[in-house]
Amino acid sequence: MVEWFRKATEKDLLLINTIRFLSVDQVERAKSGHPGMPLGASHIAYLIYDRFLRFNPKNPNWINRDRFVLSAGHASAMLYSLLFVMGYDLDIEDLKQFRQLNSKTPGHPESFLTPGVEATTGPLGQGIGNAVGMALAERFLSEKFNKEDFPIIDHYTFTLVSDGDLMEGVSSEVAQLAGHWKLNKLVVIWDNNRVSIDGPTSLAWSEDVLKRFEAFGWFVQEVEDGYDLEKLEKAIKKALEQKEKPSFISVRTHLAYGSPKQDDASAHGAPLGKELVLQTKRNFGWPEDEFFVPEEVWLYRSEKIKKGELLEKQWQEMFQEYVKKYPQEGELLLKVFSRDWGEDYKNVLPDFREPMATRQASGKVLNSISKVIPTLFGGSADLSESNNTYLHEEGDFPKGRNLHFGVREHAMGTILNGMAYHGGVLPYGGTFLVFSDYMRPSIRMAALSKLQVVYVFTHDSIGLGEDGPTHQPVEQLSSLRLIPNLFVLRPADANEVSVAWQIAIERKEGPTAIVLTRQKLPLIDRQKYSSHWECLKGAYVLADGGEETQVVIFASGSEVHPALKAKQILEEKGIKVSVVNVFSFELFETQPEEYKRKVLMRNVKKRVAVEAGRGLVWHKFVGMDGLIISMEEFGKSAPGEKLMEHFGFVGEEIARRIERWL
Repeated sequence: MVEWFRKATEKDLLLINTIRFLSVDQVERAKSGHPGMPLGASHIAYLIYDRFLRFNPKNPNWINRDRFVLSAGHASAMLYSLLFVMGYDLDIEDLKQFRQLNSKTPGHPESFLTPGVEATTGPLGQGIGNAVGMALAERFLSEKFNKEDFPIIDHYTFTLVSDGDLMEGVSSEVAQLAGHWKLNKLVVIWDNNRVSIDGPTSLAWSEDVLKRFEAFGWFVQEVEDGYDLEKLEKAIKKALEQKEKPSFISVRTHLAYGSPKQDDASAHGAPLGKELVLQTKRNFGWPEDEFFVPEEVWLYRSEKIKKGELLEKQWQEMFQEYVKKYPQEGELLLKVFSRDWGEDYKNVLPDFREPMATRQASGKVLNSISKVIPTLFGGSADLSESNNTYLHEEGDFPKGRNLHFGVREHAMGTILNGMAYHGGVLPYGGTFLVFSDYMRPSIRMAALSKLQVVYVFTHDSIGLGEDGPTHQPVEQLSSLRLIPNLFVLRPADANEVSVAWQIAIERKEGPTAIVLTRQKLPLIDRQKYSSHWECLKGAYVLADGGEETQVVIFASGSEVHPALKAKQILEEKGIKVSVVNVFSFELFETQPEEYKRKVLMRNVKKRVAVEAGRGLVWHKFVGMDGLIISMEEFGKSAPGEKLMEHFGFVGEEIARRIERWL
């Protein structure tokens, strides 16, 4: 039998073996999955949960629980086995349904499916960024709510990361920020098994990871004998004692430890096979039965449930005393953790009376609503003055509410997601629309995980001007619209920006991107045309040509204005035109069919779309025979108004093209 732990009790061995082999059995039954990390690192996850993590399995959403993120989401079977052993609402049947349709145990962890899973992980590097966001939210909320003798928000965030997580560039970005922000309640543990899918990590990786994290300002430890539980426990204890630095612990492990495939890359992402599973179980003196759970584990589950309920009960008792002494703060805390941002913000939404860039209008809205949404919290990727995301009366983190992410869009995206996973804050982040590409993986994860995150994407077209095609977004607007559950809002004037922010605040089941201009836009005459509040329906008839409409023009954002000009020119020539403002494709899709039929005017055969971006997505509005006036090439460097004229996004040219087409 393999001597695979030093200084571990019989109880430890029993529980760790249970987690290990439940994981292996899941993978084997599914004929799919990753057995290597569960065999090599289950003891790390067990030790965190057994010795350190404060949680209540019966209430996975307890506000002051410690958080654990499995950044190495490929080891999901290990996480499910761990959660089962720790008393969460998972049973053996759930484990047997690993990777099966509609199960609670999907191939990679999904936060909205499985009780106890804090973050959706799998794309490597995302989880460590999420953990930084959680630790950041904890620091911010503790500063806001804690009082003397009342540590209402006081918890740690742990994350278990793989070699692959640390190879991904985003891990460096988020680690730089965690060190800079001195997030001392963050503990990152590296499963340092030196094997990735293609073989040994030395094939592509030779840096000194520990020195990297030291340079980032972390407290760094190394446990060379990763299977010495006493040394590992001491290292974690030291990490929790840190007051100024986040902690990074390297734990030397072995992939598929104790199996015939130990340290073999083939054990990373494929089942061991029935014979090797049996041999591995024999190596550890473990019964060969599939999904074997010793009686002692069931007793342990019950103990963890009782302990968790007691921990939360003690916190609830403290919180009740807190509420008596600080009723307003207590009420606010419960509200923000239920994502109830109140209604007061609606009373302070600006009513704009003068033309301005929509990014400028967004800054004014943001500063107004921040006064009545106290945990609205975010920043920009080194573009706060350009994005207009700075809260001018709030100061900078840690005492204030402005975050400086530096030139780190991807880090910003993963951290915003972590803040949303944590709860209690309404996170937002800004950059140029073209640089949304840098953070696209985290935007996708926010949409998949149904996170309420607000993106402020400015400089939204060739209209930004002189910076040229490197900075002028062409394909980004359409590509963002392809992400399921992401709402993309493109206001046509300052007052539509107020509506956009209201939608973003009210929308709790997914992220929202507000797409804004660099250039000044006129205010739409709402006495003459439809109200800006019609944006709440996603698309609306802004200018109705009546029953005799011959042409309908669909446009968004800044292109709505030349569309209105084109209508005027064409109607002077006897051609009746309606203009539809398509503020948000996604929001429009949620409207009743009757309303959509009214706006789409399907009886009008001559249909035109106008947008200064790729035009492929507009065929759903104009059909295969419609005219799409769009950007099908990259831009140029010149003043914005010259570019709009050069590429045909002015009323006169739009009218000419429609006339020729007719």
